[in-house]
Amino acid sequence: MSSSTIRTGAARGPALLLLALGLLLALTACGPSGTTTGAAAASSSRAPDAVEPLPVEPVPQLPATTASVDGRQVTVTSAERIIPLNGSLSELVFSLGLGPKVVARDVSTTFQQATALPVITQAHDVSAEGVLSLHPTVVLADRSTGPAEAIAQIRAAGVPLLVLDDAKRLADVGPRIDTVAAALGVPDAGRQLKERTEQRIDEARAAAPAAARHPKVAFLYLRGSASVYLLGGPASGAGSLIEAVGGQDAGTAAGLTGDFTPLTSEALVKAAPDAILVMSKGLDSVGGVDGLLKLPGVAQTPAGLDRRIVSIEDGQLLSYGPRTPQVLREIAAQLYPADAK
Repeated sequence: MSSSTIRTGAARGPALLLLALGLLLALTACGPSGTTTGAAAASSSRAPDAVEPLPVEPVPQLPATTASVDGRQVTVTSAERIIPLNGSLSELVFSLGLGPKVVARDVSTTFQQATALPVITQAHDVSAEGVLSLHPTVVLADRSTGPAEAIAQIRAAGVPLLVLDDAKRLADVGPRIDTVAAALGVPDAGRQLKERTEQRIDEARAAAPAAARHPKVAFLYLRGSASVYLLGGPASGAGSLIEAVGGQDAGTAAGLTGDFTPLTSEALVKAAPDAILVMSKGLDSVGGVDGLLKLPGVAQTPAGLDRRIVSIEDGQLLSYGPRTPQVLREIAAQLYPADAK
């Protein structure tokens, strides 16, 4: 998801919220006894918002034909002008070493190497006119990319457009890399990136402290300006990350189904999280940790009483790609601050 990740607005349904990822500096806050929260501790140590490309830019071997998840066979004949339609896919293309061939970005693509690119979204919806005006030779999307009319318009113009499954688990990372690399004609680079990423994920999981008990972590999606407050369930996309660092997803443990449910005092008290995981922009939108504690039920949870808040950059948390190992390390460092190295 991204992000990365949450696509926009409650009006399009909580399931699409997993790709609306934005950029904001992490906030700091002090606990009631003078100690800092995980979100505050991370603000000074967080790595720069950048991707790490492979050392050598690969040379695409094309044409290449790849199965799109919407049932089409997509043939790419040129990778000279690539447009990925969300931050997660942009991260992957840049990590493969093909960043110089990317000609546009969406609002969820916030890492340093892409900031100079033109934005081809209106709010969080793809602008077909904006995409086509840049004469792409290939466009990458996933199931949450929309609106459908824009996707159809891009395809009707004859542009190869590949749709991938949404990534919501660590197990999705490797296949996602394989698919994008194959479509762009750089399968060898894909194998290198997948091997590097999976090795780093394994290292990050091994480095997470062995907790005496598995803390329950609630993932909250927050957009204060729109009064959108949601509690994540088993399909939110965050559970795999929480479990990888030794926690358990509080929404799942509380019996939620699907992706998100509206945040209520009853739902959150039932979930009884020991910690709360949020995106940094969402945390800012409610006024930081102090504002978060004013939302229904938050202050009454163990997480609220301890001010145990884990805040990760919007464009990174649910990306499920080459920067996921970094995300795992940041979650672990904030979830277990006493054990952080």
